[in-house]
Amino acid sequence: MSMIAVVDYGMGNLRSVDKALEHVAQSGQHVHITSKAEDIVSADRVVFPGQGAARDCMRELTERHLIEPVLQAAREKPFLGICMGLQVLMSRSEENDGVDCMGLYQGEVRFFGKELNKDQSIEPLKIPHMGWNNVTQTISHPLWHGIKQGSRFYFVHSYYVDPVNEAIVAGETSYDIVFTSAVACDNVFAVQFHPEKSAVDGLQLLKNFTLWDGQ
Repeated sequence: MSMIAVVDYGMGNLRSVDKALEHVAQSGQHVHITSKAEDIVSADRVVFPGQGAARDCMRELTERHLIEPVLQAAREKPFLGICMGLQVLMSRSEENDGVDCMGLYQGEVRFFGKELNKDQSIEPLKIPHMGWNNVTQTISHPLWHGIKQGSRFYFVHSYYVDPVNEAIVAGETSYDIVFTSAVACDNVFAVQFHPEKSAVDGLQLLKNFTLWDGQ
């Protein structure tokens, strides 16, 4: 039996992720929500979801001794980050007066409010960025298989990632500014949107993940 571990660090609605993955899982795959380091390290695939504040996320990961197991998984096996599970892969977040994150990739997590609504002639956009928006695929990738260019996904966030290495950007979205909405590097794919809430295209991305060998 092949295991897909969904990392539980006490934040986020993991049930919706779990149900979506169970819906698309391949024969012989088992989806397992877990907060145990040994499960994350031994799993065949790892999904790292989350929501809330960066400070709270990093505190919970630290207290549960999950930072190194998650980083190990991100270095070794097919790994999918979702929402906060993307943001904390960066070096640092502006949230909560500045939070050091996991540092898998060099880059900042920035607040929309610094760039949004500079053009006073148009109706101001709201923060958080909430609802459906288009994703422009900037690279070809197995997780984009069967998903049309510009497809819409569901977002809920006030911060966005700004990676130093532009080569890892896999998708972009416009919300007054153009921001990175997906990154890909080796066996890691991580998205700002919620595929588990994104209807057919979201399920297709999750299905692609269940089939992906990390290459």
